[in-house]
Amino acid sequence: MLANWITLSRFPLLALIILILYHGSPPLRLLGTGILFVGLMLDTVDGVVARRTGQTSLFGSVLDIAADRTYELVLWVCFADLRLIPVAIPVVVIARTTLTDAFRSIGVAQGIPPFDQHRTALSKFLVGSPFMRTGYAVTKVVTFCGLALTLAFSGYAPDSFQGGAAPAMLRFFQVVAWVALGFCVFRGLPVIISALKRYWGTPAPS
Repeated sequence: MLANWITLSRFPLLALIILILYHGSPPLRLLGTGILFVGLMLDTVDGVVARRTGQTSLFGSVLDIAADRTYELVLWVCFADLRLIPVAIPVVVIARTTLTDAFRSIGVAQGIPPFDQHRTALSKFLVGSPFMRTGYAVTKVVTFCGLALTLAFSGYAPDSFQGGAAPAMLRFFQVVAWVALGFCVFRGLPVIISALKRYWGTPAPS
């Protein structure tokens, strides 16, 4: 399936991006920012291709989430390691992601796609509404690409345009990172709460 191949192509791109972030020269890091943007945008492309070709599947849905999670967790950790954001952000994201994916796996094991596991209007809004999904996606893309660009600019001389702009850019994109974290937490809470209500005390399958 073409959509799945597009999703899989995101993994080697991520490896290249990380190498550039840590070892690239400032000009190469500028190029890496563009590659990062492409890698993030492919998350949208694979879904569009899957729907237009009628190739949507449970496996494709799970693979898409796995790729998105990989990008999200790896990039949050790397930017914290590069001292561009507080370590508290990836800590919260990892905890939230671990819990939501673990609880979603129960529904997936029953053949229910992840975004079909919510019944109340509020849960559906927080988890799957266009506003919440788009808001989270946009703030993540702006944060990741903005921090990568800031890292590239910080490699130039302080008296240059790029070097002089880096501190203000860092402060701005750190604020956007906290906004992204807010979307992350609020989108994850319904998954955790509904799973506790639905599965608490349910006997394990024999």
